[in-house]
Amino acid sequence: MAFTAKDVADLRAKTGCGMMDCKKALSAAEGDIEKAVDILREQGLAASAKKASRIAAEGTVYAFVDTAKKIGVVVEVNAETDFVAKNADFNAFVATVANTILEANPADVEALAEVKAVDTEQTVAELLREKILTIGENIKLRRFVRYEGALASYIHGGGKIGVLVKFDTTDEVASKPEFAEFGKNVAMHIAAAYPQYLNEAEVPADVVEKEKTIYAEQLANDPANAKKPANIIEKIVTGRIAKFFKEICLVEQVYVKDNELTINKYVEKTAKELGGDIAIASFVRFEKGEGIEKREDDFAAEVAGMIK
Repeated sequence: MAFTAKDVADLRAKTGCGMMDCKKALSAAEGDIEKAVDILREQGLAASAKKASRIAAEGTVYAFVDTAKKIGVVVEVNAETDFVAKNADFNAFVATVANTILEANPADVEALAEVKAVDTEQTVAELLREKILTIGENIKLRRFVRYEGALASYIHGGGKIGVLVKFDTTDEVASKPEFAEFGKNVAMHIAAAYPQYLNEAEVPADVVEKEKTIYAEQLANDPANAKKPANIIEKIVTGRIAKFFKEICLVEQVYVKDNELTINKYVEKTAKELGGDIAIASFVRFEKGEGIEKREDDFAAEVAGMIK
């Protein structure tokens, strides 16, 4: 019985095993997925299959920069409970994953899983399965970003938020201690202020149009504004859009450590002090578990079920 690439992907999603292991198991099982699961379990590769169905929305976000190599990484690794984030073995695994990303530069999470982890003889997928077994929780490699250049990183709340920022500047400026402090300040601001885009140009047109529609509807439903001429309504909407940009665009936000400056002004001020040009090229902000639907446990019902 033949099998397809989708069958391999389905088996991989079901068991958490590596792509090659799944292909071999499907070949041995002549395309029968359930039989392939049994084969992987018999080989000790799918012992974590049951755990793989559990919701993993806790864990940690880890960010760091290797200043010598001028490479930075931010990665999110999820687990089921916040207790795991305090586990030394789990955190050592996360650091290994981050260093593997730094060294191997994989294209995505799937490619990362097949890479040999640094300082080990195992692939990241094999190491992950081992940690699921030893720690006893479902663990998932969710996402990562890798930058090269003049960088700064910041971790907030012991791994709740991780930030990585890339700057356009010269090596001379980037090597100064003051630049390191400046970079950390920008990264801390991003953690606190949650910008969604770097600047106005990066905001998608459909996002802007949606906001304009919402503001126009709000004004139409407001008796104090509903009867105003269309050109006045348009000016009000334009003003609100300008305020919207200041809220969501990093360079236009008010700097959290000095409300007399925007981030753009803070960058200009620092560039002048350090005698060079500085611009924020890009940034990434990961917040642990964002966008993951968390399980809502009913403790009373759980206890009642155990009694029954």
